[in-house]
Amino acid sequence: MSRQIAERLRRLGILPSAQRVAVARYVLSTCEHPCAEQVHKAILDEVPMISLATVYNTLHLFAEKGLLRELSIAEGKVVFDCCVEPHHHIVDVETGAIHDLPWSALSVRNAKSAAAGLGFDVDEYQVVLRGKRRSKSKA
Repeated sequence: MSRQIAERLRRLGILPSAQRVAVARYVLSTCEHPCAEQVHKAILDEVPMISLATVYNTLHLFAEKGLLRELSIAEGKVVFDCCVEPHHHIVDVETGAIHDLPWSALSVRNAKSAAAGLGFDVDEYQVVLRGKRRSKSKA
């Protein structure tokens, strides 16, 4: 798997160092939306000398090259999403967990024209829903 990740990084013009491969292996294999601190903690056993600054820089590089999406969904926290295809998100306000919501699950009409009416050209958009998971009723 490391070889495949290294090749994927090369195709994006990223030099595949051991640290970068470790970061990529983790973020591309999780369905969570981790922040840099979570990534750092998750790979420390594999790459004990990696600094948090290196993780931050690597994640930002991956987002710049299109491998990840950098999101400011959670209050005061930047997270990274390995799904770069258009989709929406729902945030569990009790746990802070961020879940993907398929693009087709929501209908957003006139987003670009509404923004244009305010003098904005929209490159992309997504909807972020916030709520609590319903508890399952007892039968």
